[in-house]
Amino acid sequence: MKFKYSFQQIVNLKNNEKTQAEWILSEALDRLRTEESSLYDLSEQKLELSEQLADVSESATTISQMLVYQNYLNHLNQQILKKNAEVQLAQNVVVKKQEHLSEKVIDEKVWTKARERAYSQYKIESGRKEQDVLDEISTNRFKRLS
Repeated sequence: MKFKYSFQQIVNLKNNEKTQAEWILSEALDRLRTEESSLYDLSEQKLELSEQLADVSESATTISQMLVYQNYLNHLNQQILKKNAEVQLAQNVVVKKQEHLSEKVIDEKVWTKARERAYSQYKIESGRKEQDVLDEISTNRFKRLS
């Protein structure tokens, strides 16, 4: 007789939910990496512009050109502030998705352990039935020989 777990569909569902939570976490991590990369690019632009501004300020240049550089530097600072907020938001999303995945992993483990216990019980019961059959065969053979 083959083992058939009555709650196997629930085990499968919990496994699928865990897999889905892993995918969602992966997407959140990708989004975080993208935001961090974008922030890094903005910081690099700001550094380059600061260096250009320093070079321009040492040479003879017009006030309007200096104002253009300064305005662009202010714009980059605003973009960096916005990007920092987006990175923070992406980090919060990642934390929530990690917690969600942890819940799904625990839930799946609970149902998998229940299935394993049921299988162990099945093996014990199956072994007991087999032993009973073997005992019955031995008893019948002994009775025929006596």
